[in-house]
Amino acid sequence: MQAGSKPKNLTFSLSNLIYVTLSGCIKFSSITMELDFVKLKQLKPAIAGYIRKSQALLKRSDIPDENAIHDIRVLMKKSRSLLKLSAHQTNNPYYARDIADLREIGRTLCSWREASVYRKILRDLKKEFPDIFSGLQGNPVLSILLEKPKPTGELFVEISSALGHIEALLNKTSYRIRFQTMNMIDPKLLISELDVTYNQVAKIYLKCRNNPKPETIHNFRQKSKYFLYQLYIFRPLNPLSVKALEKKLEIMTLNLGKFNDLAQIIRVLGYDYREATNLPPMDELILKIRDRQDRYLAKVWSPAYQIFCPGQKLVNLLGFKLLVI
Repeated sequence: MQAGSKPKNLTFSLSNLIYVTLSGCIKFSSITMELDFVKLKQLKPAIAGYIRKSQALLKRSDIPDENAIHDIRVLMKKSRSLLKLSAHQTNNPYYARDIADLREIGRTLCSWREASVYRKILRDLKKEFPDIFSGLQGNPVLSILLEKPKPTGELFVEISSALGHIEALLNKTSYRIRFQTMNMIDPKLLISELDVTYNQVAKIYLKCRNNPKPETIHNFRQKSKYFLYQLYIFRPLNPLSVKALEKKLEIMTLNLGKFNDLAQIIRVLGYDYREATNLPPMDELILKIRDRQDRYLAKVWSPAYQIFCPGQKLVNLLGFKLLVI
């Protein structure tokens, strides 16, 4: 092919789409000099794989440990994010049910995770600031949060029942996904849906920077995770750029999660700085928690600005775009 000339008679498998770089050049294989095919990760195998892994984690022991609970919740979020990404193309009659069931599983496991996470955070704070906690020995809520619940027959029956319900929901969702047709997915429409998600997160980011309330920051974290998990499908198109973006989002959402855990502890303690009855040690404990929150947020805003700053475009972050020929 001569320099400056246009390629002719190029054909593609997925909907006649061309993969081009930001410079506008068509990407060729460095060895064969043939045009690369646009190839996304397949949605159905990805979703089915997430559910299958969750089922395996659930069966690994009678009661899943903290790591298994965390991993299953992540897999539920990943499944929901891909279902939402493809919703406008699949015409899935069970879409609402799938989303609701996967969300119910995550929320059920969330209550089990929270108690353990709060206990670990507070024990760490107690170790660092023993004098503060010695002045709060009579606080009933703090005592409950710090104490690991003793296993009882009644608790075991309750957990076993919940696990049975979770297993049933996973089995039903897996069955429905198995017979869901996802063969005619248009990559360009998927990019458009990813762009919708990106713009939603960018708006929440701007709101966070101007009014950083805990609930807004929590929403920013949730929507950022949807964007992160949807990116996975597009990784083959530009692995270096997409993986770099995923890494930034992982660091950002990790620190947002740590901020949110501390915000929830403040909420559970029922703290209000305007209350005249607050003990000085409680005021001091909350200030120490606020210090930690500030450190976590300090690690969030720089990568968040790089990704979601006003005027930023998704195509610039991905390093590619899809054009129809």
